[in-house]
Amino acid sequence: MNKLYNDSRFRLIIFANIASSIGSGITMIAIPWLLVSSENGNKLFGYVTIGMTILSFLITPYIGALIDKISRKRLLIFSKLISLSVLLIFTFIGFIANHYEIWHYIIIYLIGNLYYTLFYPTMFALNQEIFNREQYKALNGTMEVQGQLSSMIAGAAASILLIKWDLQFILLLDVFTYALAIYFYLKLPYAKTTKRKIGNEKAIKASEGLTFMLKRTSMLIFLSASLMPYIGVMITNYLFPVYLSDVLKTDGNIYGIQGMIYGLGAIFAGILVPIVARKLGDEKTIVYGVLTYTLAISLIIYANIPAYLSLMFFIALGNSGARVARNSFLMDNIPNEIIGRIDSLFRTIGLLLRIILLAIFAGLVSSGLIMLCFTVLAGLLLIASITVILSWKKGLIYRTNA
Repeated sequence: MNKLYNDSRFRLIIFANIASSIGSGITMIAIPWLLVSSENGNKLFGYVTIGMTILSFLITPYIGALIDKISRKRLLIFSKLISLSVLLIFTFIGFIANHYEIWHYIIIYLIGNLYYTLFYPTMFALNQEIFNREQYKALNGTMEVQGQLSSMIAGAAASILLIKWDLQFILLLDVFTYALAIYFYLKLPYAKTTKRKIGNEKAIKASEGLTFMLKRTSMLIFLSASLMPYIGVMITNYLFPVYLSDVLKTDGNIYGIQGMIYGLGAIFAGILVPIVARKLGDEKTIVYGVLTYTLAISLIIYANIPAYLSLMFFIALGNSGARVARNSFLMDNIPNEIIGRIDSLFRTIGLLLRIILLAIFAGLVSSGLIMLCFTVLAGLLLIASITVILSWKKGLIYRTNA
C-alpha cells in the first residue's frame, strides 16, 4: 500500500479527482434542486432523469469501444475540456443576464451526466493500465474513499453555497476545479501499453465486449448478479425520500443524516475491503457484500427511524464492499485492451435494469404502493444473492467456453 501512496501517478490522479469531484458534485446537487424547485419541477425532473438514463444506456457501449481505442489520458482531458467550456458559457450567461431558464438547467444537467458516463469507465480502465496487479485492491479501496469523501464535502458545500451564492458563481467554481484537474492530468506520465498499441491497429467493435463474455457465461452471470446492490442504491435514491416523507413521516434533516451515515459506511468499506479481499479473495468478498446489502434492504421496511439510519451504514458497506472487490476482480481477470468494452457492457446491463425498475416503481409509488417497491427490490436482491453464492461455491466463474 505504501508503494501505491508513494507513486506520483497515484497522487496526481487523486488530486485531480478530488478537485473535479467536489466541483461537479456541487453543481450536480444544485441543478436538480433548482429544477425541482421550479414550476412542475418534480414531474419535469422525473422526465429528465429517465431521459438521461436512456441516453446513457444508448451511448455506453460506444464509449467502451472509444476507451479501448484511444489514449485514456487524452480522453479524460478532452471530457473535462468540453465540460469546462460548456460551463464557462453558462457562467457568462448568468453574469450577463443574471437569470437562468429551465432549459439552461436541463443542458447543464445533461452535460454533467454525459461527463460522468464517460469519466468513470475511462478512469477505471486507466487505473488498470498504469498500475500493477498487486496494487489493484488498495487502489480500488482508496478510490472509493476518495469518491465518498468528495461527495460528502460537495454535499456540505452545496448546502451552504445554495443559500449564499447565485448559480453563476457555483458554475465558476466548477470551471476552476475542472481546470485544476486538467492541470494534474497533463502532468500524469502515460503511454499506451504494447498490447493496446497492437490491438488498436485493427478495427475495434463495441460488440466485442459481449462476444468476450458470452464465451465465459458463468462469469457473466456472476458479475451481472453482483451489480444488484449498485442498482438497488440507484433505485433507492428515488424510493428513500418518498419512504421517509410518506411512511416514516420524518423531517428533511433525517435525509441529510442518512446521507452522512451512508458516506461513513462507504468509506469504511473502502478501507476494510482491500484487507478482507487479500485474505478471502475478491469473489468471496463480493458474495459477502451482496449478502450484506440484501439483508439490510430486506429489513428496511420493518425499521423505525433509529434502526433505519443504522441499516444505512450496512447498505453502504454492502454496496461499496461489493463494488470495490468487483472492480479488483475485473482488473485481475479482464485484459486491459478490452476492459473498456467489458466495463461498459456491465454498465449497460445496469442501466437497462434501472430503466425497467424505475418505470415499474414510479407507477407503484404513484399508486401509494411504496412498501411493495421495497418487497420487489428485496426479492430481486435475494435472487442475486443466490446466484452469486452458487457461482462462487461451484467455481463456475472460472469455467469458460473459450
